[in-house]
Amino acid sequence: MIDPFGRSISYLRVSVTDRCDFRCTYCMAEDMTFLPKKDLLTLEELDRLCSAFIAKGVRKLRITGGEPLVRRNVMQFFRAMSRHLASGALEELTLTTNGSQLEKHAAELAECGVKRINVSVDTLDPAKFKEITRWGDLATVLKGIKAAQAAGLKIKINAVALKDFNEHEIPDLMRWAHGEGMDLTLIETMPLGEIDIDRTDQYLPLSKVRADLARQFTLTESSHRTGGPARYLSVAETGGRLGLITPLTHNFCESCNRVRLTCTGTLYMCLGQDDAADLRAPLRSSESDDLLHAAIDEAVGRKPKGHDFVIERRGETAAVPRHMSMTGG
Repeated sequence: MIDPFGRSISYLRVSVTDRCDFRCTYCMAEDMTFLPKKDLLTLEELDRLCSAFIAKGVRKLRITGGEPLVRRNVMQFFRAMSRHLASGALEELTLTTNGSQLEKHAAELAECGVKRINVSVDTLDPAKFKEITRWGDLATVLKGIKAAQAAGLKIKINAVALKDFNEHEIPDLMRWAHGEGMDLTLIETMPLGEIDIDRTDQYLPLSKVRADLARQFTLTESSHRTGGPARYLSVAETGGRLGLITPLTHNFCESCNRVRLTCTGTLYMCLGQDDAADLRAPLRSSESDDLLHAAIDEAVGRKPKGHDFVIERRGETAAVPRHMSMTGG
């Protein structure tokens, strides 16, 4: 699959549910209205859709949400997808998780061929963790991380950089992650969906974070890539890697190889644009995949050059009205 700008689309991110057992303040409102269960694709339909993308050249499949591990029987889906790893058609099956259900599922994820995962941890202060997630428990997440390490999974910690919340903790967060053999990736907050607070009060440009870190650590550019948008730095003092995802200060669109599929069968060609394609209709209208393949080709054929996120003052709507939990993290 080649888009209009010559980029090969080889990476599919799939949201298997918009539901989450956290209510992170930068992601969603506390009182969220989630999709009715009847609107969600079945796990069998998600299997068929993902398999169609794999047949068309997708080599990396990331399962997201919401929180993917809260979906009922989701491990059946991981087991189904593992057949594509076994055949060699798929190079990597992975997921992004908040860690709340990881202790329960880590060993089975490893059995399904998952080699590495991303876990979101924005602070190591239990009280602040509760504050930012509203419903989360840091101790449970840390137990999940230990279980994943014991199962042999490689872990990357994701942290959203938030002004006046965790910006002064970032050095300690990095030392902790690197000390545990985990990479750390920092992410700028993105204007997706209406939430209860003003995102301009949260926004912390990673250009400032990098400059602050450079006063304490020796940072050098790294050629390491994972297939996603992060650009990596090597940190001499810790021996670890620091990733930076900068959708606002420096977009990464020139090398975008990704499309995103929601749990309702909607395909978004760009996280920061509203243009989308309905794949549920062709999926359900025929037992053959011909219509589905044609719909995928048509959608990829209109993938935009890039996004244009801007953080605006309150009174302006979010850059994109849907929440991150709907599109997939």
